[in-house]
Amino acid sequence: MGNEGSHLSCARSDRTPSISSKSHQQHERKARRSPSAVSGDSLGFQRQGSDSSSESGDERETAMVIYSKNSVKASTSSAANRPGSGSKTLVIPNGASKRNRRKCIPDKPNYSINLWSIMKNCVGRDLSKIPMPVNFNEPMSFLQRLTEDFEYSSCLDNAAKCDQWEQMCWVAAFTISSYCSTTTRTGKPFNPLLGETFECDRRDDLGWRSFTEQVSHHPPTCAMYATGNTGWSLEQEFTMSSKFRGKYLQIIPLGIAHCKFDGSGNHYTWRKVTTTVHNIIVGRLWVDNHGEMDIVNHKTGDKCHLKFSAYSYFSKDIPRKVTGVVTDKQGTARWVLRGTWDSQMEAAKVLGTSQHGSKPVFETGEYKVVWKRRFPPAHLEKCYNMTVLGVEMNEIEDGVAPTDSRHRPDQRLMENTLWDEANKEKQRLEEKQRAARRLREKEAELATAEGKSFPEYQPAWFKKTKDPITGNLIHMFTHEYWECKDKQDYIRCPDIF
Repeated sequence: MGNEGSHLSCARSDRTPSISSKSHQQHERKARRSPSAVSGDSLGFQRQGSDSSSESGDERETAMVIYSKNSVKASTSSAANRPGSGSKTLVIPNGASKRNRRKCIPDKPNYSINLWSIMKNCVGRDLSKIPMPVNFNEPMSFLQRLTEDFEYSSCLDNAAKCDQWEQMCWVAAFTISSYCSTTTRTGKPFNPLLGETFECDRRDDLGWRSFTEQVSHHPPTCAMYATGNTGWSLEQEFTMSSKFRGKYLQIIPLGIAHCKFDGSGNHYTWRKVTTTVHNIIVGRLWVDNHGEMDIVNHKTGDKCHLKFSAYSYFSKDIPRKVTGVVTDKQGTARWVLRGTWDSQMEAAKVLGTSQHGSKPVFETGEYKVVWKRRFPPAHLEKCYNMTVLGVEMNEIEDGVAPTDSRHRPDQRLMENTLWDEANKEKQRLEEKQRAARRLREKEAELATAEGKSFPEYQPAWFKKTKDPITGNLIHMFTHEYWECKDKQDYIRCPDIF
């Protein structure tokens, strides 16, 4: 990587460094990569007007493919017979039980649907309010997809062992790592139902556990709380706005994440950057993550400014480039970061600063890798391009809450390749949710007419309170879920499925 005494130049205007060291110039000269592209078939549809002359016969289908029950059973049976498709419990030497988790799910069937026939009436609208068939989905709830951010939780484990500025670099690496799978995954996760939950206890093998609940439906909002064995905790309330602009779909996160470390007492916050899905109508889908992110340490005043460069065909920069600078309370640069959000990130300590015209030049120590992507096994390409952790998310587990995403019937039917049945079940669940909302609205009207107050919807495991950092109202974990799980006391869970 970079040698001792390498230099980094940074324009004041965008606060992010451009590397001027010889090692990084060589790094920048690597062959240009085209933006990540996934065929329309990966979402289960064929685009109107796309060139399919080089595609296989199955990919050229424009009508909905109807599978016979025999073919569905064969597909399910085929996946079930694969090595690692089931799960068992292993006994490890210390006497604790460690689960041998599944390694795959049934292959995605070649269902096809014309995307434009559904999306043409959605231009400019918030897609969270528009019913979509499961053909656009992957068999995973958004609660599970958000939990998948912890695939590289080792970044937080390493952060727990470091001082404040290096710790900031590891936290930054963790935030960047959550985007890497979007290069090949363009399937939409299921929108969670109000009151839906997802627990993920991986303390025995990955060293963390998390709990997430859908706390609001309009606007759609989920709240999460996670803890690591090495002394970190992460909580966030995630909400977003999404707009379809014709050629592309843009997702703008609005919630804030909080990460705390027991040892140092450091408290970090950040907000995710914008994600854009390109070529919605014609061509190959590809995803770009772009924008700027500020990670703030509220104990020390340190900041890390990250810049996710938007892809441009005419740019000389490497695609998916991310650069960053860690500064102390006085604005002095302490560490710098460089890399890409789909591959790896490196960090180096700033040894000194000089001036080159209007740009500061940083003398840095040797760069070290703070995050590197682990690519999933080749067979998962047929399983919606999921990661290993993603495949494990929806596996049935005993003792979880009745509202857990693993129990969601339409999602389970889709995973088992029964897409027609899944679409019918999805409509039933959504109508049940609308009926429950109409009932609450009617009860609120009656209470108002009688001069009584009517309480708003209350989540089961999170409580709305004031964020001490931002001053905004957020949902905080009550820490009651795991105790209730031990007792199998789920009386407070709503009937949503």
